[in-house]
Amino acid sequence: MAQKLSFAEKFGYSLGDLGANFIFQAMLALQLDFYTHTFGLTAAQAGTLFLVVGLGAAFLNPVMGVIADRTSTKWGKFRPWLLWTTVPFGVIGVLTFTTPGLTTKLSLGLFSLTFTVRNLGPAGRILYAWTTYTLLRAIYTANNVPYASLNAVITTDPDERLSIASYRQIAANSAGFIVQSLAVPMVWFFGRGNDARGYQLTMGLLLVLSMILFVITFFATKERIQPDPQQKTSLAQDLGDLFRNRPFLVLFLATVFYFAAIVVRSSVMLPYFRYVAGNVNLFSWFNGFGLASLIAGVACSTAVSVRMGKRVLFIASMALSGFLSCALLVISPQATVVIIAVETLRQFAFGLSGPIIWAMMGDVADYGEWKTGRRASGTVTAAVVFGLWAGLALGGAIAGWILSGYGFASEATAQTAHAQTGIVLTASVYAALAFFGAAVCFIFYPVSRETNQKIAAELAERRKKFAV
Repeated sequence: MAQKLSFAEKFGYSLGDLGANFIFQAMLALQLDFYTHTFGLTAAQAGTLFLVVGLGAAFLNPVMGVIADRTSTKWGKFRPWLLWTTVPFGVIGVLTFTTPGLTTKLSLGLFSLTFTVRNLGPAGRILYAWTTYTLLRAIYTANNVPYASLNAVITTDPDERLSIASYRQIAANSAGFIVQSLAVPMVWFFGRGNDARGYQLTMGLLLVLSMILFVITFFATKERIQPDPQQKTSLAQDLGDLFRNRPFLVLFLATVFYFAAIVVRSSVMLPYFRYVAGNVNLFSWFNGFGLASLIAGVACSTAVSVRMGKRVLFIASMALSGFLSCALLVISPQATVVIIAVETLRQFAFGLSGPIIWAMMGDVADYGEWKTGRRASGTVTAAVVFGLWAGLALGGAIAGWILSGYGFASEATAQTAHAQTGIVLTASVYAALAFFGAAVCFIFYPVSRETNQKIAAELAERRKKFAV
């Protein structure tokens, strides 16, 4: 019988992604500004840092998946990593957003703590940034790959996996809202004109919350699916199984297109409102309505998927996201209400697909076990997460190359008509092509809802033979 999960376990699991996304969203939305405006790096130095360390961290994901699959403790394979990485995650996160030369005094009642990170000079600051950012990406991977892999071993029920992924996605989007709407005011509040102190204390507060949330997730969840205790596999065998797993290959390619589409569109919307619409303040309203609609779409995903199946819902979600992105091409930049209304619809349609990729990681692991008799949940998850990071990197690069090709000038107060055309096309047509690419990939996904249920039932029977 498939394991149905309680609200407490689903909610407890989702808190882990809330905690992780405090730093993930900060890396996406704040880190470039912190390094260039506060820390003292040039944009080129920061860009090189992000590219080199980002690619290295992407390749670290499969390694972490292999390590997690071979972890064996009384708590399971994946949950312990949440506990082991909690304190390093918090400490390294704060140090990454700390500027050398800053003295900080913390007071709590009768007790106070003063600490200083010495001023290291220009070369020392670059080395400090490279060291702390590299450690941050490493500890994030060590924490997040096992966390994501938990979804595949908490329950055997594919519908429950989608449900728990929906909880997770809502938590992640909530963290995005907190960071993007509150972090900058918090930096001002804590810093009082000293952004270095403001960033350190803001991230310190968020990361203390992250540490608490990781511990809650550890205690709230349970690993119920275990591989055959007699299973013996090598790294070469795991990788061979992976590349012979057709659902994995489809999911991997769709993930690359999916996250590339996100970055291609989102990275040019601020320039769209600044240079094309002519009112940068509309960007916050655009994001606010869009994010609220996205969360609503995620919340509806499980109910819709039960009726349509994950594959059909994902294809429909990506197709609608693409067509609604293209609408920007024909809407007047001054039609603010229409632009926001269309974005609200687009984000709802996009939100319906949000939990599917995360839920399908477990389905793909099930398919591999069903075909080969060997299970490698961590390796599957890590490989798909590698596709996520690859999509983010490719999407950012493609958006920059397209804008450059249209003559976009980053320091200009206004853009040429040709550059404005490039902005609109990137946000509409080029982003839509990536959404359509994700949809096309899933046309070739071979596992239907009925097959999913069949695989889950057969694996449950097999596991009874080696259950304790």
